[in-house]
This record gives sequence, C-alpha cells and structure tokens, in this order.
Amino acid sequence: MIFYYAPRTVSVASHITLNEAAADYELRRLDFSMTEQRSDDYLRVNPKGRVPALVTDQGILTETPAILAYVAQSYPAARLAPLDDPFIFAKMQEFNAYLCATVHVAHAHKIRGSRWVDDDNAIKAMQAKVPQTMGECFALIDKEMFAGPWVMGSDYSICDPYLFTVENWLEGDGVDIDDFPRIAEHNQRMREREAVKPVLELHGL
Repeated sequence: MIFYYAPRTVSVASHITLNEAAADYELRRLDFSMTEQRSDDYLRVNPKGRVPALVTDQGILTETPAILAYVAQSYPAARLAPLDDPFIFAKMQEFNAYLCATVHVAHAHKIRGSRWVDDDNAIKAMQAKVPQTMGECFALIDKEMFAGPWVMGSDYSICDPYLFTVENWLEGDGVDIDDFPRIAEHNQRMREREAVKPVLELHGL
C-alpha cells in the first residue's frame, strides 16, 4: 500500500491506524506549502486534492472514516474495531462520521472559509465563531459520546486516533482542552502508545 499524507493534517489518524495494524505501507508526503495536493500527479490519485489517500491492491481509498474502517477490517488481528458486532461497529462509524462531517468542518471554518463564501467579512465572521463551535462539539463528545477511557469504552478502536487528531487542533482553534479533563487524559494516553510515538515525531506533534 501507498499512503499519501501531509504533516499535522487529518491524515495523522490514518497514519496511526496503519501503525497500530502493523500494516506494510509506503509513505508519500505532500507539501501543502507548494500546493502539491493540487498537482496533476496527485490529482490522478485523489481528484479531490486532499489528504489522506491510500492506494491498495483493489484501488484507491480517500476519506478518513473509509480508510480507518478498511484498515480495521483488513487486519482483524489488531482488534481495532468490533467486527463481530454490527451495532457497535455502526456506533463506531457514527462517532467517526460526526468527526468528519461536523467537527472537521467547524475547524475548517478557521482556515478554509473560502470553500464556502467569497466575502471577506463573512469569512471573518466564520473564523470568529470557531472557538464556540469547536467548544460545543467537544462538550457534546465529552458528555454524550466518549465512554472512557477510550472512545468506545474499555477497548481501543479506530475512533481513538481520529479523536486524538482532532483534539490536537483545539489549542489553535481557541479551545482549552483542559476544559474537558477526560479528553485531555485521552490525549496523553494516546501519546504513550508505541504506534503513536513515531507519528508524533514525523508530524511534529
């Protein structure tokens, strides 16, 4: 497999998961400062011009929830998902879909406002709203969705590297992670995992 990533992006979640699964893969780094994600070569891999992308023997996967589920199902011995329980697996997907469709979008309003509007004042208004919306997202996660000590409870799953990735955006979004002690503890717990440490070093986290 070939894994396309950019440092300190949402690709951190898939990168950790590949390590947790002890998967055999090659790394291909994209330099966003050079807009390599919009290069002709990369657009042939992922026409969306975003990361991550995972090239497999069967084809190319994009979108973090899809990549995470694929890795979990491809490496069942790693026990990264409740593969024998359709309902709990769906709850895991529900959590990851929330991170993808709601939390990541709220974060993107700070630096990607031009995806939605062209008016400078509207972009500034979106940016000003980010601390509130991200804080509300994490208040909901902490109160209603995070079982502890891992997202799904006692068992580590593909939800955990995804949540960890988004947790690391909070400071830049004007949210104090210590307002959510269980989330802060989760972040520290993730940093202690052997599969996570080399990713932290590579991504500068």
